[in-house]
Amino acid sequence: MLLLAIDTSGPSGGITLAQASAGSFRVIESAAIAGGTFSAQLIPTLAELLKKHRYGVKDLGGFAAASGPGSFTGLRVGLSAIKGLAETLHKPIATVSVLEAMASLTDREGKIAAAMDAGRKEVFLGLYQKNGHSSAEKSGDALARQREELLTQQDFLAALATERPAVIITSDAAVAELASASHSAVLVVTRPGSEVIARIGAGKLLAGETVSVEALDANYLRRSDAEIFFKGNL
Repeated sequence: MLLLAIDTSGPSGGITLAQASAGSFRVIESAAIAGGTFSAQLIPTLAELLKKHRYGVKDLGGFAAASGPGSFTGLRVGLSAIKGLAETLHKPIATVSVLEAMASLTDREGKIAAAMDAGRKEVFLGLYQKNGHSSAEKSGDALARQREELLTQQDFLAALATERPAVIITSDAAVAELASASHSAVLVVTRPGSEVIARIGAGKLLAGETVSVEALDANYLRRSDAEIFFKGNL
């Protein structure tokens, strides 16, 4: 299966073309997209990548989308593109949490905590149970989500003290410094991009863990400023 993965959740983004089947996964090529240019560059970058490898859009067999948490505007651009393509081509969609992608970057087993700086002295926290090594055909069984939430820094430390994960994995130095107060190992990694989204998404697509075009939505964890302002003025 030829699949397309899109990640527009962060300050910069990217797309990945990959080939996956039961027991195998191969990245064909990835292309970066600069922050602030997602809406203008995503489709042209995809078209160029397909053309370079002599594929047409109709060759795509499925889609993997980074669903957040992340930029409200960026996520909307990526998910809208996938919605349009999937609806036109009648192909399946798998969503991948950025926290889930981060948690997959460690070989440690047991309870895994993935954390991201959410600003405003808050932290995005994802807790997962990892049993064995994830693979393209069986990703869901290897990394089981327990919960994902937005916490204050104080509540984040309290959650770590209660859960006692085997490792806390983060891409943010500030979160790593904060988490160092816990009794768990802390691992700092590069923020996962579209290649990791493609790998995990491939496993979900092959396992039938998909979402419909109508149900596809971002996992913001935090409400937008507009929603908060609106509610506060009711």
